[in-house]
Amino acid sequence: MHQRSIDRNQRGVTLLELMIAVTLVAGLSTGMLMAMRTSLMTYDKTAKKLESNRRFVKTQQILSNQIAAVIPTQGLCVPAEGQTIAVASFLSGSVDALRLITSYSIAEGARGYPQIVEYRALPGDHGGVRLVATEHPYTGPASTTPFCGTAPAPGGTVYVLAENLAYCRFSYHEPYNQNTFLETPWLPLWDRPVLPGGVHIEMRPAVPASGGLSILNVTVPIMVDRDPRSVYDDRY
Repeated sequence: MHQRSIDRNQRGVTLLELMIAVTLVAGLSTGMLMAMRTSLMTYDKTAKKLESNRRFVKTQQILSNQIAAVIPTQGLCVPAEGQTIAVASFLSGSVDALRLITSYSIAEGARGYPQIVEYRALPGDHGGVRLVATEHPYTGPASTTPFCGTAPAPGGTVYVLAENLAYCRFSYHEPYNQNTFLETPWLPLWDRPVLPGGVHIEMRPAVPASGGLSILNVTVPIMVDRDPRSVYDDRY
């Protein structure tokens, strides 16, 4: 009995068994670390993709809300002689720019003050183009005077709505003739005294994104059919 207890107390593991155990633990630890690293990389890519998708959807909402909330009003310009003249409609646009007055503010939403908004497709820092919106407070017809020229008005709050674009183009739908119900065309330039029936913004990314939302076209109908040349009793 005494000899058996001594043999039982002297039992242990060999060096080879210890090395095998250490190797197995190291392999399991390495596998777990690799799995955690892969999971973190996947999470990071997914988070970036979701952030890109949210920004894309938010850009569409901003464009739709601002253009749909257009305020039909005239602008005021001062010619060389110094006499102020009224512009039939402040809303005007070309293939790469659009200006309007809207009751929707990017910073304050629908409850903010009216804003003079300029959209422009500008060259990007790394090639391509980007869509930039500049907001200026609208305080009455006199605040439109700095926008009489073709150059951007100084100051304002600048927002980059989309970047890394291959192109960004604006087009304007001629209002429908309710008497004939005939289809009207899209035009690359709008300088008429009335509001267009809608605005179409065509955008395409310079490098198509895989596995996420691509930048699509934005078409915004303008339901306001009031003639900007009409004057209310308060003459405002």
